[in-house]
Amino acid sequence: MLLVLVAVLAPPGPLPAQIASEGPWDLIIRNGRVLDGAGNPWIAADVAIRDGRVARVGVVSGPARQEIDAAGMYVSPGFIDMMDQSGSVLPRNGRAENKLRMGVTTAIGGEGGTPVPVDSIADYFHRLEDQGISLNFGTYFSQTQTRRAVLGNADRAPTSEELERMRAVMGQAMRQGVLGMTTALIYPPSSFATTDELVAVGEVAASFGGIYASHIRGEGRELVEAVEEAIEVGERTGMPVEIFHLKAAYEPGWGTLIREAAARIEAARARGVDVAADQYPYTAGGTGLEATVPSWVFDGGMDSVRARIARPEVRERLKEELETGYPGWWNIVEASGGWDGIVLVNARNADNERFEGMNLEEIAQATGKEPADAAWDLVGEGEGRVMAIYHMMSEEDVQWAMQQPWVSIGSDAGAALEAGAEDVLGLPHPRSYGTFPRILARYVRDLGILSLPEAVRKMTSWPATRMRLQDRGLLREGAWADVVVFDLEALEDRATWDEPVLFPKGIEWVLVNGEVVVEGGVHTGARPGHVLYGPGRGGR
Repeated sequence: MLLVLVAVLAPPGPLPAQIASEGPWDLIIRNGRVLDGAGNPWIAADVAIRDGRVARVGVVSGPARQEIDAAGMYVSPGFIDMMDQSGSVLPRNGRAENKLRMGVTTAIGGEGGTPVPVDSIADYFHRLEDQGISLNFGTYFSQTQTRRAVLGNADRAPTSEELERMRAVMGQAMRQGVLGMTTALIYPPSSFATTDELVAVGEVAASFGGIYASHIRGEGRELVEAVEEAIEVGERTGMPVEIFHLKAAYEPGWGTLIREAAARIEAARARGVDVAADQYPYTAGGTGLEATVPSWVFDGGMDSVRARIARPEVRERLKEELETGYPGWWNIVEASGGWDGIVLVNARNADNERFEGMNLEEIAQATGKEPADAAWDLVGEGEGRVMAIYHMMSEEDVQWAMQQPWVSIGSDAGAALEAGAEDVLGLPHPRSYGTFPRILARYVRDLGILSLPEAVRKMTSWPATRMRLQDRGLLREGAWADVVVFDLEALEDRATWDEPVLFPKGIEWVLVNGEVVVEGGVHTGARPGHVLYGPGRGGR
């Protein structure tokens, strides 16, 4: 009986991953420690690639046009940036070098929507495909774009007829292949939209299978309420919800707010709401200095802002509202612990460049002004969007959020137009060059906050699952061959607050759809990336 059982259980020949050869292969990565992206421990294996896809993981022999020796290094799926800002720069430079050299092979853009109006989205995608991009890229369309198309920058609710026009715009965007609907609710005119308006427009995106992703209405003392609003939009429309750059930006609430917000997310998931979040691994965010101005000032757009903040009586009101608050406005000065937590990084004015790297208290002292006046003068004098870094979060909260299984990684940074320069936002923040290596070097290797397989899962298969990206995020046969080969011991995120545009070390090879894009840490110039279309493309 035992002999019979052994005969039944014994395989008739070598396992599929051990078949001697089915070459020729396009490329073989040999001798690496292979992390499949699903959260499993590494295995010793070769990875064979053919026609842009993973063809074999295991013992591989036979001829290949190219071989990579990954001895002593890890081989993982390419990293997926869940909050990218590259949409406007890719048509001008599709290399996305700062992204690829972090190991990012797929970028999900569109916090502010597409960089073109709704009538031009299909042409925009075709241009990316014709010119070529080095990474895979998909984008959302913003609810704000539907609002601007109908209401401009007006601070008012749409009429029923206007709302229908907004819904039609969202449907048009979904049919051209966007991934879903975004909001950035701290920024006017997005902040002018009510929850009911978001639901009404979101219903259209939901009907095409879209996702709702939100820079929520507040990330400070009102964090929990803002998370609940995002959940409500998802629950009422039936859309999955992605909360961008989850953070607790309010010092009195450090240690408690992030946990309360997470509890709301867990409760929503328990009752069947598909909600999750992403984060970047830094204690400071970055945005325009105009975010320090209460939202009512933005009625009519930035020209109206500059005109209003130049008037002394308006400034007095604004200073009062910094103390008392204003309904629907997130007080980012309060979130930063005061003006000394806000650092000017791009003045957009040659005369004011001398203040870059100084906080607003220091600038106020240097100019003999109150900090609010110093800030708003800089905004008014900027030839473009004046950018600042806001030190708002605690390291303990960042680490705690990172450990939640439904949190993925998003840089909130764009591709740089030129290698080694600030990103397209004009924001010199280290997240543009360091986000993904920092997760592995600091939080895995140095601090042990995450295990290596779990960190890789958060950057690969989990975001691919969230975004419904078929055949990405895993190293398995048949999947697209987006691959990163990295040396964990040598890995270093060199970008700092003082030098934010330094490339990392330790990301040795990067493949996108089976083609080598980074070799020995250097971009090859290849552009094999795909445009990633949403489920509504070509729909009714």
